[in-house]
Amino acid sequence: MLRNLLEDEEKRHLGFAATGGISLVFSFFNIRGPLPFDPAWLAIVLCGLPILKEAIAGLVARFDIKADVLVAMALIAAVYIGEIFAAGEVAFIMSLGSILEERTVRKAREGIEKLVGMTPRTARVLRDGSETVIPAEDVKVGDNLRVFPGETIAVDGVITFGRTAVDQSLMTGESLPVDKEVNDEVFSGTVNQLGAFDMRATKVGGDSSLQRMIRLVESANASQTPIVRIMDRWATWIVIAALLTAVGTWWYTGEIIRAVTILVVFCPCALVLSTPTAIMAGIGNATRFGVLISSGEALERLAKVTRVVFDKTGTLTYGKPAVTAVRSFSPELTDRELLGLAATVEQRSEHPLGQAIVRHAESLGVKPQELEEFSAVPGRGVLVRSCGKQALGGNLQLMLEHGLEPGEEIADAVAQYKEAGGTIIYLGLEKTVAGIIVLADTLRSDAKETVGRLHYERLQTMLLTGDNAQAANNIARAAGIDLVRAELLPEDKVDIIRELQKFSFEKVCMVGDGINDAPALKTAYVGLAMGGVGSDIAVDAAHAVLVQDDIKRLPQLIMLARKTAQTIKVNIAMSMLLNLVTVALAALGLMGPVPGALAHNAGALLIVLNSARLLKWRYRDDPADTAGNAISRSVPSGQAA
Repeated sequence: MLRNLLEDEEKRHLGFAATGGISLVFSFFNIRGPLPFDPAWLAIVLCGLPILKEAIAGLVARFDIKADVLVAMALIAAVYIGEIFAAGEVAFIMSLGSILEERTVRKAREGIEKLVGMTPRTARVLRDGSETVIPAEDVKVGDNLRVFPGETIAVDGVITFGRTAVDQSLMTGESLPVDKEVNDEVFSGTVNQLGAFDMRATKVGGDSSLQRMIRLVESANASQTPIVRIMDRWATWIVIAALLTAVGTWWYTGEIIRAVTILVVFCPCALVLSTPTAIMAGIGNATRFGVLISSGEALERLAKVTRVVFDKTGTLTYGKPAVTAVRSFSPELTDRELLGLAATVEQRSEHPLGQAIVRHAESLGVKPQELEEFSAVPGRGVLVRSCGKQALGGNLQLMLEHGLEPGEEIADAVAQYKEAGGTIIYLGLEKTVAGIIVLADTLRSDAKETVGRLHYERLQTMLLTGDNAQAANNIARAAGIDLVRAELLPEDKVDIIRELQKFSFEKVCMVGDGINDAPALKTAYVGLAMGGVGSDIAVDAAHAVLVQDDIKRLPQLIMLARKTAQTIKVNIAMSMLLNLVTVALAALGLMGPVPGALAHNAGALLIVLNSARLLKWRYRDDPADTAGNAISRSVPSGQAA
């Protein structure tokens, strides 16, 4: 509703400005048609009255001197001496600048609403030997709950009966479901994947993990500082300078037209356009290579970034388990035959790891055998019978429970794969462990190049993840990341980013994809979301979005932001020089109000043309990049923190 109102307001302002611009054209060529007055009056009324209203409100209600005050004085003075076209021109240019700026900062905030919408509505409570469905907010600490497969867990708690696998990506960002059994913790907002289980509630209502995350996003969002217009920062001094110059000229020469001309040319039309035109051009350029930027403030912040902090799962990695190794330890089975056995065992499994194995087998043309029997063991794996033989696939506990003891050779191989961050699926055939399948969340193909380019541009990097330390360090080494912090909850990421920004005075850009990253994205100086696989919550929390999950665009985006900031500075310098020259000419009586207004048009056009150059800007590639030399030299050796 609020977004619709803002869009309607913007359309109305745009309509007023368009009408004002057309009326100025008619006024310049002295075309009145049926109008009994100068058409420039339309620009004064439609574009100037809102400026007068804002100036009066600022002075009376807040004693806030902004650029609108100077514009209002110039409008009134120009109308007073009969320079209607000059007054209309000033009102139109200022109105156009205001519209451009509004378009760069407008953004509807919907992330909190979506998080609230994901909050479980009900819970199944066990009372007096029966199940009762009650509102989730009525659950009390100590209540016993039952959760069925596919259901979202309503509150934080501890499992008291049963085994399952839980999708915790909402809270920790882990790409793989986590096996749970008695005495393991589960969190609100996470999803039960497999078996039903009973749990005892330990944190309810506002203390639950999901509600804490909502509060984190809200508080981080409130801490963001809105963009401040360049002109408003200097408005008080410009108003004073303009008044003193105009009054002094009038007193010295006795010609009021010179004083009015000074007020007209002192109006910061070109200066007002300096920032929004450059920002819009920068945002337009970013859109061409697949980056959506939420506001001008976001682009302004990106130019000041000193450190880039990455989430792991779905950001540096693809976010999906993939088979990375197949090892047969049976003399009767080759590696390919072991993969066929694994596909046979897992073909009916609902577990993501099992599905990944089946997909990998299909990609290599390995077909599973028909099943005679199938049974799933939640939290352990699956048991099947095929071709008259019993086979099983799952974790080590499943093997041990069925009397299958992996040999020393298998144990050594498993240790190596786990150290590299892999997840192990054991495969048993009859009475022996036949081999293992190794799965892992793999590094994006362009991640290392991206990190190298960031280092080349003198940016530091860091990895923050909820995944285990082994997997995190392995990914960080492969990507060339500077620092690593692993096994973090969303609030831990927020605390680390706050410390970097508060105590190390760093400007942090956080790059993430999941709901669990939303608080960190909001807390960071700049939040950048992966739009393709990223959740809507992360996208709404971020300042910018990589639409196609193309992280190699990140260095290009930051350098575009720096180029935009540089263009803004050039625009400001040119507009200030224009003001000084025109004020001098007006004071000497060499320029009247209308030529002064036309000079403003010329200056504004120059600013727009300079900003438009950003639309054609391209990220420079270092000549040595193609050989990988400059990039590899610029990447410091990875280290764990």
